[in-house]
Amino acid sequence: MTTAILIGATGRMGTAIVRESVRAGAAGKTLDVVAAVASPGSKSAGLDVGEVAGVKALGVRVADELPPDLAKAQVAIDFSRPELSLRALNVCRAARVPIVIGTTGHGAEFEARIAAASRDIAVLVAPNTSIGVAVAQELVRIAARALPAEFDIEITEAHHKHKLDAPSGTALALADSAARARGLDPNEDTLSGRAGQGARREGEIGIASIRAGDIVGTHTVLFAGFGERVTVGHEATDRSIFANGAIRAAAWLATQKPGRYTMANVLGLKTTG
Repeated sequence: MTTAILIGATGRMGTAIVRESVRAGAAGKTLDVVAAVASPGSKSAGLDVGEVAGVKALGVRVADELPPDLAKAQVAIDFSRPELSLRALNVCRAARVPIVIGTTGHGAEFEARIAAASRDIAVLVAPNTSIGVAVAQELVRIAARALPAEFDIEITEAHHKHKLDAPSGTALALADSAARARGLDPNEDTLSGRAGQGARREGEIGIASIRAGDIVGTHTVLFAGFGERVTVGHEATDRSIFANGAIRAAAWLATQKPGRYTMANVLGLKTTG
């Protein structure tokens, strides 16, 4: 059983991870949440994290500050907010605890901070912890490399109306896979929210975002050529798939040497960090 500190424990993903860890634990599997952290000033501070998630009491109280020793957990799982996520990365690096980062919406400094931390600890960055999405990313990479440049790439993504960041981290990761496979710049050659007048640039990768209702997450990558189209898509219908993927990733990461990893590493689709 892998022991974990859960950061962002009272959010959508945090509570889902708690529920799935209890369910998996009953079957004799994988993850034991030994510490839980919410945002400073959280109304859930002091409550039992199991009861907050709607399951049995676990004897773990929600804290609103990161413990310096991370409760001596073997791994950290972060689904919080960007500012708390970066603080968690610093604390994990100092405590030499591997971390799974599922938080999205990071600023420009994120990549540099990850690169620095991954010299000392194992860091897995996963804007989407679904196993299916990891496979979809690999399919996008293959398609982008194999299809001629005349095939335009457009990505659409849809999420629930409460999601704060757009485009989604998953859409950006899919665009990154496609761009790198074609030798393009993921930042310069990706366009989010096309509007107004103007011709489509050669090599441009477009992303369109939808926010509505209770959509869990839908992503579609379209490769459109003349006379034919190839589509790679993924639809999530239950948030538990992300929680189970995060649990699987955390158990795997806890035994890895320092470096940067993705869900592709967890699934054996990629062998290096």
